[in-house]
Amino acid sequence: MSAGMSRKSLIICTVLLGSLMGSAQASRTHDQTAALARLEALGEALFFDENLSKNRTQSCASCHDPEHGFSDPRAGAASLGDDGRSLGDRNAPTASYAAFTPAFHRNDAGTWVGGQFWDGRAASLEDQAAGPPLNPIEMGMADAASIVARLKENPAYISAFDAIFGEGVLDDPIQGYQAMTKAIAAFERTDLFAPFDSKYDRALRGDYTMTRMEELGQLLFFSQQFTNCNQCHQLRRSAVAPDETFSNYEYHNIGVPVNDALRAQNGVKAGFVDQGLSANSQVDDPKQDGKYKVPTLRNVAVTGPYMHNGVFTDLRTVVLFYNKYNSKAQARQINPETGAPWRMPEVPATLSVKELTHGPALEDVRVDALVAFMKTLTDARYEHLLTQD
Repeated sequence: MSAGMSRKSLIICTVLLGSLMGSAQASRTHDQTAALARLEALGEALFFDENLSKNRTQSCASCHDPEHGFSDPRAGAASLGDDGRSLGDRNAPTASYAAFTPAFHRNDAGTWVGGQFWDGRAASLEDQAAGPPLNPIEMGMADAASIVARLKENPAYISAFDAIFGEGVLDDPIQGYQAMTKAIAAFERTDLFAPFDSKYDRALRGDYTMTRMEELGQLLFFSQQFTNCNQCHQLRRSAVAPDETFSNYEYHNIGVPVNDALRAQNGVKAGFVDQGLSANSQVDDPKQDGKYKVPTLRNVAVTGPYMHNGVFTDLRTVVLFYNKYNSKAQARQINPETGAPWRMPEVPATLSVKELTHGPALEDVRVDALVAFMKTLTDARYEHLLTQD
């Protein structure tokens, strides 16, 4: 065979190989597009996509891990940013059951209710999904256009966005970004985030029998006489409501102290005061200083650390913290995690005194019973994460 024929053969082979590779790539893109045909499926892909952060290291799932109750399993009270250095000043709340949170608003009594984040600054799941990608200490992207540019790197995304939201939606950065948040929110509204299959739920359906301690804890929790739990952590009027999310989504100052260890790590200046709800641009009222949204207790036993700043690591400590307001016993004035007296509230002026001081002091068995009951609020898929006492 001549050299010319060899070159010709090589060219033909190269073209054929390129065609085959192109066909394979087209096939993969087609398969990926088909997999993303539903809004929820597209949202799931986006939820796990690390390419949507500046250094391509962080996704929504990094701080809301589906294997850990949609909370951040990484060590620390606050989540580490995409740059590997930045730390916020608040704990990442679980995304479990977040879809049941009402939009941020004032109710008929003039009380602020609902919204996403600890201070309700995002009115809806869509608004919440829009925040972290553009936060410089979280996912760190510069603007909506830079994120949409990342989306357009994936041909399957382009096809899926065009099919679901209309052709060319990613050509407009604002519309494209809003479409992305709608998809992520749709995924967060699926049953994966809210299966209602904990021991508590199974007990309501007659599929599980609570232990004596769990049952005592349940009775105490819903009691109007012996605890103050259900004043804030009961949404429905019935104690056997099948869709109970264990939060009334109101805002309260319960006297949480500063997390000094976190402040030492994140570089927040000494003397800074987290104003909570009143830091929300929609709220102009100093009476809301230091108030935070009541969190759901669903999966609470596996989504520590606790409080808005992650200052407590153990669920039993949280119960004892509340009980310090009702107990005169010296032992109840000691934080078991530090061995020192409970520290002063970060914002002492706006404490929810009426709610905090409701009910008598609790002896150890009742504290333990409440913890046992709250463990029954763990979804079945996370029960293996529960610590054994």
